[in-house]
Amino acid sequence: MTASRPYVLDPRLADDTHPLAVLPLCEVRLMDDANYPWLVLVPRIAEARELIDLDPDQRRQLTDELDRAARAVRAAFQPYKLNVAALGNLVPQLHVHVIGRNRDDPAWPAPVWGRVAARPYAPEDLVERISRLAPYFEP
Repeated sequence: MTASRPYVLDPRLADDTHPLAVLPLCEVRLMDDANYPWLVLVPRIAEARELIDLDPDQRRQLTDELDRAARAVRAAFQPYKLNVAALGNLVPQLHVHVIGRNRDDPAWPAPVWGRVAARPYAPEDLVERISRLAPYFEP
């Protein structure tokens, strides 16, 4: 995809997430909802809204980075299930959610969207969560 503008993180994603890591293609961000271990990967490709807006190499790279994020969530939190989704109805910028789900989480077994209010991280919990995940994204 040839972009006419530079990549900029959508302000709604910036407001709802915390930076965690930068991979070759994506920013990895932690959703500000302590109800679930929840990562958001945002490809740094200007104007990308859909997976088909990425070229074949970028799509392969995204798949590799999603694999890394999903494995990080599984290793760090041992969820019962992983939900991976790219919806973008409210925030059209291409981004992919990786959410660790457990049978006792507040939305189980339904999708997380719109089920219960987000529970923002307390500062010390945010530090703990980022510290727990960061090693999985080191070079």
